[in-house]
Amino acid sequence: MGALDWRRPLNASHSVFLALGTNLGDRPANLRSAINALREAPPKGAPAVTVLAESPVYETPPWGVTDQPVFLNMVVKAKTRLEPAALLAHLKRIEQELGRTPTVRWGPRVIDMDILFYDDLVLETPEATIPHPRLHERAFVLIPLADIAPDLRHPVLGKTVAEMLAECDTSGIKQYGQPA
Repeated sequence: MGALDWRRPLNASHSVFLALGTNLGDRPANLRSAINALREAPPKGAPAVTVLAESPVYETPPWGVTDQPVFLNMVVKAKTRLEPAALLAHLKRIEQELGRTPTVRWGPRVIDMDILFYDDLVLETPEATIPHPRLHERAFVLIPLADIAPDLRHPVLGKTVAEMLAECDTSGIKQYGQPA
């Protein structure tokens, strides 16, 4: 799988869900800067990504490498005319512009932006796997995703976001700025 639908016009708009996370520096400002960068139009053009909805922000324990600061995580729903590889390159460029530097896998970072879903596309390449391959295991992604798209169905697993979330351990995750 992984081929794009040849019947779709090349400039068609695609529905995407993006995960944003940060655990270094001014975390709320990092998230806001990432969203603002998504909304910025390049010279002589329309924005590459149009943000349609933003989830609340959640404070979450680190995943993978646990000896690091806690994260702030959120999800945005957006539309884009970029194909998956171009969207991924756009996100990585924004991460670098906002100060992300290479580190250990799942380590601390100023900003992290991942493609969770791209329409109902199933894609596996050396550069990207869509839907995100560990999305169903990560409450820090599923909780904010459920806030904006609880009925969104995973094209491989066949489960909704709400169903996947019900199967995850959500301990230690709280809405940012709210009591535990």
